Amino acid sequence: MKKQFAVIGLGRFGGSMVEELSEMGIDVLAIDRDQDKVDKYAHYATHAVQANAINESVLKQLGIKNMDHVIVSFGEDIEASILTTLLLKELGVKQVWVKASNEYHQRVLDKIGADKVIHPERDMAKRIAHHVVSEKLIDYIELSKNHSIVEIAATKKLHQKTIIELDIRANFGCNIIGIQRGSDIIVSPTATDMVYEGDILIVIGHNKDLHRFEEVGV
Repeated sequence: MKKQFAVIGLGRFGGSMVEELSEMGIDVLAIDRDQDKVDKYAHYATHAVQANAINESVLKQLGIKNMDHVIVSFGEDIEASILTTLLLKELGVKQVWVKASNEYHQRVLDKIGADKVIHPERDMAKRIAHHVVSEKLIDYIELSKNHSIVEIAATKKLHQKTIIELDIRANFGCNIIGIQRGSDIIVSPTATDMVYEGDILIVIGHNKDLHRFEEVGV
């Protein structure tokens, strides 16, 4: 069965989420107290509603407990964010992801059961910082405090060498989980798959190992 999503709060982040989910062909319910914002994203959402999300009866009427995934994206209204998250978890929503304004906001969200707390500005700043300091790094995704996935452009140093010849796992403690070559992608490359200059290597590992591979291995 197709999963159902809801986005509560249609600011820049919430509105962008509605657009992206719509582009992916996913059913999404868009909710905001501001009718102008509801009208703005009504074209993208499967259903767009002007409503107060901190009203439990309203959430029940919208059938929010039947949603598989709800994203709470208020601006600086921390109280509304917390109360909405609490109501959603009490109603039994399986996955509640919440945009946090700061670390204190996150602590409260963690305590009341938010399944994932999002820091869009902080996370984007980290990704940009990694781009700025490296000419080889194309993208960076933080998995945890110590582990990440990076996309690194292969240089002449790796040209026409197989995965087993490079032996990145033994030499650097990282794993190549994919190779992008133009519009094609090799998922879980085998030991005999060859790397060419210009390929984009998708590598997973501990941050310090990834940094070492980026510095001397590529």
